[in-house]
Amino acid sequence: MAVMQEFLYRAVDPRGGAVVKGSVEAASETAVTGKLKAQGLTPLEVTLKSKTGLNRELKMPGVSKQVPAKALAIFARQMAGLLNAGLPLMRTLAILIDQTEDKRLQPALVAVQADVEGGSSFSGALSRHPDVFPPLLLSIVKVGETGGFLGQALDSIAENYKREAELQNKIRAATTYPVIVLIIAMVGVLAMVTFVVPVFESMFAGLGNELPVPTQILVNLSRNMWWVLPLLAVIVIAVWAWWSRNKNTEQMRRLVDPLKLKLPIFGKLATKIAVARFARNLSMMLDAGVPIIQALAIVGQASNNWKIEAAVRDIQESIRQGKSFAGPLAKADVFPSMVAQMVSVGEESGTLSEMLASIADFYEDEVETATAQLSATIEPVLIVVLGIVIGAMVISLYLPIFTLYQDLSAQ
Repeated sequence: MAVMQEFLYRAVDPRGGAVVKGSVEAASETAVTGKLKAQGLTPLEVTLKSKTGLNRELKMPGVSKQVPAKALAIFARQMAGLLNAGLPLMRTLAILIDQTEDKRLQPALVAVQADVEGGSSFSGALSRHPDVFPPLLLSIVKVGETGGFLGQALDSIAENYKREAELQNKIRAATTYPVIVLIIAMVGVLAMVTFVVPVFESMFAGLGNELPVPTQILVNLSRNMWWVLPLLAVIVIAVWAWWSRNKNTEQMRRLVDPLKLKLPIFGKLATKIAVARFARNLSMMLDAGVPIIQALAIVGQASNNWKIEAAVRDIQESIRQGKSFAGPLAKADVFPSMVAQMVSVGEESGTLSEMLASIADFYEDEVETATAQLSATIEPVLIVVLGIVIGAMVISLYLPIFTLYQDLSAQ
């Protein structure tokens, strides 16, 4: 089921030499070109008609356009199975378009099918959709297509993205509970300040005594919540929009990414995740036959951490100069010493990809253990912090009553 889009075109009519303009519905620019040539026209320009007004697609800042790792794993596994069973590429793509449920992957596959039908290579058609198909996948597909083992290459991609999806699920499971508790705590505190404190304030007004400082601060905050809450909402939205726009800039990544690896609780987990992803991706690409310099460049981008990318650039330069892989790896503080030692052994024995796979297996197990420990560690910390905040508010509210009781006892 093709996703049709409206394209504008300019073409030359060879019969009269006039330039004609118009619009046509098709799945891709390649399909539009084919239709125009079938009508005897020579295409000059084909552009997708812009959407305006109510028809414009709404895009939320900070929402990723990338296809989830799980969807990519399913796509690669299904395609590998169909190709290995002997189905032609076009028939395979048609089946995958019907079966794919991901709303970002299906239109991309429709366009890929049209491009392949128009004479493009499969890897070339995929490369026209970088937001959907990551460089890692594109490189493996290109190598498999060139070497005549596309099915096996897709099998390795499926296994890689399956592991990546499992890793993401573990991280999500470890962080979901703390985030939910934190949100509930913030909502509870805001509700107390907005609705509970005014009740106590009216009761305190009848006492006639001066309120203690903590209570007065709480009362003043409650009185000003009518403008504090909207201001807080505006600040949160503004910060979120600014972060979405600037988080991928070189300056911001250079500042923030090293801090992620040094956080008190999450830092070690982030390091283990980065090492596991680096080793797994590089092992897969070397097994597929991707040259090591090219593989390192792609793996560095896929690491999603500036510090890893900087270390990878040093490794690339070392290899270009004929030096070792393990040397720069040992100097980079982001990689544990064990990784450099195992890579050195792999270099010397000619089993680098196997050694990297062993490193990935080890650190993926470490991530699983760390996520379980993370949940066990964060839970009591959140309970203590929540108890301190709520307890301080309750004590502040009851301080005037205690003061009044002391005054009556003194009399």
